[in-house]
Amino acid sequence: MIRILRLIPAAVAVAAVAACNTTDADVERALDPLNVIDETNLADIMLSAASPNEAVDYFRRAAQEDPTRIDLQRGLATSLVRAGRAAEALTIWQGVIDHDGAMDQDRVDYADALIRTGDWDGAQAQLDATPPTFETYERYRLEAMIADSEEDWDRADSFYETAAGLTTRPANVYNNWGYSHLTRGDYPGAEELFVRAISYDPELFTAKNNLVLARAAQGNYTLPLINMNQVERAQLLHTAALSAIRRGDIDEGRGLLNEAIDTHPQHFEAAVEALRALNA
Repeated sequence: MIRILRLIPAAVAVAAVAACNTTDADVERALDPLNVIDETNLADIMLSAASPNEAVDYFRRAAQEDPTRIDLQRGLATSLVRAGRAAEALTIWQGVIDHDGAMDQDRVDYADALIRTGDWDGAQAQLDATPPTFETYERYRLEAMIADSEEDWDRADSFYETAAGLTTRPANVYNNWGYSHLTRGDYPGAEELFVRAISYDPELFTAKNNLVLARAAQGNYTLPLINMNQVERAQLLHTAALSAIRRGDIDEGRGLLNEAIDTHPQHFEAAVEALRALNA
């Protein structure tokens, strides 16, 4: 027992000497995994919470400091698309999919950026290069949009239906699907899909506006029974008014414009200008 007790101070002394010999480089190496974790968390925050342009600045700076990290390149490309700068993102996405660490999702995101720039063929090529076993909401949503661009309605319907079944928040899918039917001239079908979109997301104003367009195309200018605030009601009345005027229902359009102006809690410049032009 005495020998063991004598060895303890010696061990402490050895540890102390080892600690004294630790260099700054050793400390950096020891802390490096912690830095990676912190940077990953920060990257997630920048993608989800920061403004798109702030995220672009962060990822561009980080990627320049460490150009070998694919996650930073991926974050930069994603942020550029979010900021409405899809054309700038294309080169970055190409570099990402050429990287050894590229994932199937990267090709889907690259296809999304290509669609935003009008390169439908390029987008289809990226989706075709993605394994068929990679089945996600984003992939089928893009497949449906490409089918729409080719007016392949049966294929589009199939892809929209699949996409809607792969997400717990299908409001945007139903809205896009409804707009597809709107462009085909299937106004009742479009109306049904827009109602379904709003049922999943009562705040989705685009679907509300599209619903008014679908009803107006059938000569029905009354607003649907959906939740809307006063500003939204005025804007939807304005949409119905313009639709009525385009269909030649001038009196209905004039009345709806007046109602929109009276409904809006502030000065409704667009409706005022439309009414002035109509009266002129």
